[in-house]
This record gives sequence, C-alpha cells and structure tokens, in this order.
Amino acid sequence: MARFKGFSGPIGSGKSQALCEEAIKLSYQNAGRVGLLGAPTYPMLRDATQSALFEILESNKIPYDHNKGENTVVMRDTRSKMLFRAVDEYERLRGTNLAWFGVDELTYCQQEAGVVLEGRLRDPKAKRLCGFGVWTPKGYDWVYRRFLAEPVEGYEAVVAEPFENRFLLERVPDFYERLKRSYDEKYYQQEVLGKYLSINGGLVYYAFARAEHVGEVTEDLALPLLWALDFNVDPMSSVVAQIAKGEVRVLDEIVMSRASTEQACKEFHTRFPRHDAGLCVYGDATGSRLQTTGTSDYQVIREFLCREGYPMVNYKVPKANPAVRERTALVNAKLKSASGEQQLWVSRKCKELIKDLEEVSYKSETGAIDKDKDPRRTHLSDALGYLIWQECRPQPPMGEQGLRLL
Repeated sequence: MARFKGFSGPIGSGKSQALCEEAIKLSYQNAGRVGLLGAPTYPMLRDATQSALFEILESNKIPYDHNKGENTVVMRDTRSKMLFRAVDEYERLRGTNLAWFGVDELTYCQQEAGVVLEGRLRDPKAKRLCGFGVWTPKGYDWVYRRFLAEPVEGYEAVVAEPFENRFLLERVPDFYERLKRSYDEKYYQQEVLGKYLSINGGLVYYAFARAEHVGEVTEDLALPLLWALDFNVDPMSSVVAQIAKGEVRVLDEIVMSRASTEQACKEFHTRFPRHDAGLCVYGDATGSRLQTTGTSDYQVIREFLCREGYPMVNYKVPKANPAVRERTALVNAKLKSASGEQQLWVSRKCKELIKDLEEVSYKSETGAIDKDKDPRRTHLSDALGYLIWQECRPQPPMGEQGLRLL
C-alpha cells in the first residue's frame, strides 16, 4: 500500500468526497491517534472540505464532536482526533506528530507545505501512516512531477476521467455543457476534461484578437453603466462597460497618470454626467482599505456620486480579489468560450485596454502575471476582470434543495 496517495480529476469527479471518506477511514484505522485534514486557504477549507466532511458524517450517522474553537473533530467511536488546518502558512504545521494527513486541491498549495506535512507523518503508535491529496490539474507543476511524471517509491495516483460522476449528471444533466459556454478552451480542457496542459507562460489573454473583438461600441441608455476600477496611483485605471444578454461591451477607458480617486471620479463625471438607467461600481478589493485621510477609495466614490446626483448606484466589491487564474480564464471565456461563443467587445477608443489584452503575459514558467515588464500594463485588464468576475462567473453546482454536489 502506498504511503502517499493522490487523486487527480476534473471538477465534478468526486474528489472532495474521496478525500473525506479516506480521512474517516484512516481515523478508524488509527484509533485514538491524530490526523489532519487541510486545504490551501481557510475559506476553501471551511466552505468546501469541512462542508463535505460534515455532510458525509451526518448522512452516515457517524458520531463525532466538533470543537469550533480548536477547529477539530473527535470521532466518538475511536477517540481519534482530526485537525482542520489551512496550509497556506505551512510553518504553523510544524510540531505535531500525525498518523495521517489529507489535503484538498493540492495543486493550489506550495511544495514546501507538502514537505512540512510529510515530516509530520511520524506517529509511532499509528497503525497506518498515510498522506493523501486530491487535485484538479494545474499544468506541469510539482504535484504532477511528484505523483505522475517522476514518481518516487511510495507515491501512487489515480487519474479520473471526465463525465464519470453519474450522481452529479443525474441531478444537473447540463453541468458540463454550461461549463463549456463559461470557460475558454484551455481552461475547459484542464478543469472539465482533467488534462495536464502548459497553461503558464505566454500571453494571458490568448483568446483576444483585435480584428474580432475591437469595433464600434455604443452606449445603450436603457442599460446601467458598469464602472470598474483598479486603484493604482500611476496610472489610475478604470473601464466603463455595459452587459446585454450576457455580452460584455466595453464603452470607454479612463487612464490618468499620478491621479487620485477623486480626480478619476471627476473625469468619469465629465464623460458620463448622467445616466438614468443606473450605475454599478466594481473593482479591486484593496480599494476598501482606509487611506491616510481616513477614508477608503470606495468612500470617496460614494460621496462623489451622491454629491453629483447619480441615481440608483450599486456597488459590487468582493471582500477579497478572485484568484488570478480563475479571473483571467473567465475573461478568455468571454473572448471565446470552449463552445466557440464570443461575448466580449471593446471600443476602438480603449487603446490602453487593447494593448493590455494583446501584450500582458505570464512570467516565464509561472502562473504569475508579469507586472514588472511595463508599469502601464495589467491595470485595465485587471479592472475588466473584476467586473466580469462579479457578473459572469459560473455558479457552483447545486443539487436538489440547494445541496452541494461533490
């Protein structure tokens, strides 16, 4: 039996289910010992991993005690303890002897976290020492090399095929077809088909083509204006768009060197002094932080728009920015989805945004966008990405009565 086990599969292949069932099994095999169930971040641990575990425990009537303060579960039958931990700060994982550990979405974790956890797998009283993880492919990363490309002794992995989760398809028959419309071709192949692709390096917005996506875009007075900002002093950047029947139409861009948020508001007012169909503001989550003046960027915007009498203003600002990988994939999907649909058009006036879409690239052999090569790049495409993420991202699959599907 392998000491370290992996399960690679596309979304909807039952990875979280498998992870939690393995954790429960090892808790029973290692009676009275300590194991760890982890995820890349605490929100992911809370919303996905723990939710799946508790659903399995409840549906199978397995008795347990949950200590929310310590973030642990004790299995009543065996007195085994299960620690819940986010592994993004992996140095905090040191010091505990474990009988087993399991990690959700392992490809989102740093390799160092895996090394630290392996070092914790040393409980001398454990009957079955085991580390395991589940993941969606994320290119030829350290997980791919460790489990599939160059596996060392003691490592084994199962690679799941797409469309095998009949339970999901019985409840949401069009699940994969909807994703084909929402994802761009590369992201669809990786996330839905479970393929290992070299998605890092090269252009970020590879689906953009000036001849296909740039043209005349006119304002529709019956639709709300959508104003998305990336708060950066030089340049202060924002885009103005509208959405009709799922199609994103970028009307204008505002790019100002060495400008404040107040100055950006004044320029927006000059170009769009009134719009009776309403206005919605989007942007970088960091704009909610207080400035040295004691106000946030969004407070400045609120006060300005209120003062100028803009009607029906809404704000769609996340508490934290979406992951770059998901945000850029969604923009590519709007440019051209896996099913061939094009749902993003850019006005010829948006010269800097067009340059972004044509030139922004990844740093070599990484999934990080290169923001150092040209300081004027990335800001407008980031702003557009925040807007598209809020309005167009696919919702997580839900079963009957709102139950989560694994």
